[in-house]
This record gives sequence, C-alpha cells and structure tokens, in this order.
Amino acid sequence: MKLILGCGYVGTRLARQYQAAGEPVSGVVRSEQGLARLRAARIDAARLPLDEPDVVDTLDWAGAEVFHLAPPPGEGREDGVTRALVEHFARVGDPRRLVYVSTTGVYGDCDGAWVDESQPLRPVADRAWRRLDAECVLREWRARSGGELVILRVAGIYGPDRLPLARLRSGQPLVRAEEAPYSNRIHVDDLVATCRAAMARGGDGEVYNVSDGRPSTMTEYFRAVADAAGLARAPELPLAEAMGQLSAGMRSYMAESRRLSNRKLRESLGVELRYPDLEAGLRAALAEAS
Repeated sequence: MKLILGCGYVGTRLARQYQAAGEPVSGVVRSEQGLARLRAARIDAARLPLDEPDVVDTLDWAGAEVFHLAPPPGEGREDGVTRALVEHFARVGDPRRLVYVSTTGVYGDCDGAWVDESQPLRPVADRAWRRLDAECVLREWRARSGGELVILRVAGIYGPDRLPLARLRSGQPLVRAEEAPYSNRIHVDDLVATCRAAMARGGDGEVYNVSDGRPSTMTEYFRAVADAAGLARAPELPLAEAMGQLSAGMRSYMAESRRLSNRKLRESLGVELRYPDLEAGLRAALAEAS
C-alpha cells in the first residue's frame, strides 16, 4: 500500500497516476477540508493530524510505502511534523520505504555556482533549516528502524495553477536580470515521475536533486511566464531600489543563488524529463489550466 502524507498539489497528481495504474494508494491529510477535497476527487483518503494524538489512526503504516510531502511548521528551525511522524511510526509500525520531498534550500547561498548532491549543507532561511532538520530526523529513523529512505531535494515547482500570473498582473517590480540570482525549477509532472521512480528504484539512503537542469535568473523566469501567458513583463529595477519594494519572502529568495545539476537524477535514477526546458513546461501548464 502506498500512503501520501500531505496529499496536496503534488500528492493529488501522484495519487491519480497510481490510481490509473491500478495500484492501491491513499492520500493522508491534516484537515477535514483536505479530506473532503480528496474524496471529491475520488481519491481514497484519511485524516491524520499528528498534533492531535487522540485522533484514531486506521491506516496500516507497517510495511507501507510512504511519500512524505507534508510541509513543516511555519516557524522555527525544527520540523515538529516529521518528529511527530517518526514517533507515530514507533507506536503503529514502521513503513518499508519512505520518500521525503525536501528542498534545495538546504544548500544555502552558493553564489551562483553549480551544485550537486555532494555540496555542503549551509541553510540560510529558517524554512530551509526546518527541511534539514526533517532530513536528519528521517536518517535517524532509518538507522533505528531499518526502513529505507530516499530524499528528493526539489527546486521551485511550477505547473497548472502554480504560476506567478497574479503577481505579473499586479505589476510588482523585479530586479534587473543582470543583478538577479539564479533559480531552478521543475514541472510538477516531472516531479511526480521522479517521486514514482524514487519509490520504485531509488537507492536506499540516497539523495537526488530534482530540477530541469536549466537554471536561469528569477527575472528571466518571470519574463518567460509573462511572454507565454501574453502578459506585460514586470518593470525591472536596480537591486538596491527593488529590495525596498519586495516582500520579505521574495527578499529571502533573492539572497540565495545556485545552479542545480540534475545529472544524478537522469543518469542514476533514470528519470527522463517530459519538460526539460521552461518553454515546453510553460506551454503545457497554461494549456491545462485554460
């Protein structure tokens, strides 16, 4: 049995693919709203708020194949969700294999250098520290339980209904391309394919960067989205001027720059990307959303 913990945007698409292949799968969510959403989509679903220990868990975790897509808490440097999950395993039984969707933010600022899975981990933002905490907790779980673990460090996800169209329409400014940091992306369907490959054949204890291998500056990405959607490009300002007009979240992203190698993803995990470049991915995303 496959269980998808945190069955949201990515998890729902993942569940549908397993359903289409005739494989039993269940989406696991925290809220009643999430439960209703999955059931409306005709996906087998269960509710498990890990912060509510009195909730009865009817799932059979022992020996299962688990995708951990549940986001960490919104603050702090520890991932209490993952810590509670591991404690839950100790009570109900350990899964056979777990695929954890982490973030490439654990590498921190690399000053635009190319990064592979051997890069030292130097998180900057608290959100990246929480992901690193989850990775460490899950490695400890693997050592204790003997369960298998695969970690996916995922770049920015884009796809249908996951494009910055509202931001472009609002006319918010961007930093000039020559001053903007490098960023990396993966189309949601390629991430889903990677999740399936990681569960089926990923090396136990291995880490894989998940990106299309075509980094560009954040400004170039916004230009490409605007052009593909037929929208006006955002105004571009010098870095010093733009920083005063950006949100705190955007400023934190602007403080990190790296280019991700996906060689291990392609050559070791054997993932053939359906959308290896932004042009093809944006065309498909906009077509599906229309």
